[in-house]
Amino acid sequence: MRRDHAEAVAEDAAGEVHEHDRGLSHDLPVLARRRMIRLMAGASLIPLVGCTTEDDETSAAASSRGSGGSASSSSSAECATIPDETAGPFPGDGSNGVNVLKESGVVRSDITGSFGDSAGGTAEGVPLTLTLTVVDAASGCGTPKKGAAVYLWHCDREGNYSLYSEGVTDENYLRGVQETDEEGQVTFRSVFPGCYAGRWPHIHFEVYGSLADATAATAITNTSQLAFPEDVCDTVYATDGYEASVRNLSGLSLETDGIFSDGHDQQLATVTGGVREGYTATLTVPV
Repeated sequence: MRRDHAEAVAEDAAGEVHEHDRGLSHDLPVLARRRMIRLMAGASLIPLVGCTTEDDETSAAASSRGSGGSASSSSSAECATIPDETAGPFPGDGSNGVNVLKESGVVRSDITGSFGDSAGGTAEGVPLTLTLTVVDAASGCGTPKKGAAVYLWHCDREGNYSLYSEGVTDENYLRGVQETDEEGQVTFRSVFPGCYAGRWPHIHFEVYGSLADATAATAITNTSQLAFPEDVCDTVYATDGYEASVRNLSGLSLETDGIFSDGHDQQLATVTGGVREGYTATLTVPV
């Protein structure tokens, strides 16, 4: 049985219990939806002539999904929709209290600092540039979703979520919205997220049909999460400011994480770069 996801109740080194989830009952509907989607996909998707097999795709999954180039980078005709995941208890989209999506300034590419009437703080950490390429799953990942919108958010270096966590409730950094371009892409400048107790390092995102839908916080089409490779996390967490992440990551793996344990191939970003110059992460998001 999978444990509650990492926005779940977890214990830190001092034994203090933190609420990072709404419990297993909240996650079970998500699991059921994901399994139904995969069953439906397996029954209805038909390979196209000239495309690689599913086994070929598995061996090249990281590079093809995370190329950050045009939507045609996918090498498999069996283009499954990005797995549906819980938004967790800190979405900031109005579904759990505060709604940052209706605030002026949320549409931006640089999400490192707070905006509007917030405290004006800036999240510190190793620089990260993230590009998501949103594509039409029904087209075999061959058609970019121009004019869609992505709302993206994640925790800071200390594992805290702006708007919710103690000490940063007046901040709204590490949250932003962008409209996809002609190639279906959005690019955010941020910092590498920390690892808090109970969850593999990740980033949340929601896909909307349009920018108007996103800024009205209505009609979400897809909600998912992005995972980071272990070797990159190890390197980043060896730098100043990420000390707690070293301890938290040591007891985790992608295979035991409450969200990614049932499959993470479509959600594992391709990451390049280094600590000094910063990292670039890419992921293709079929919707």
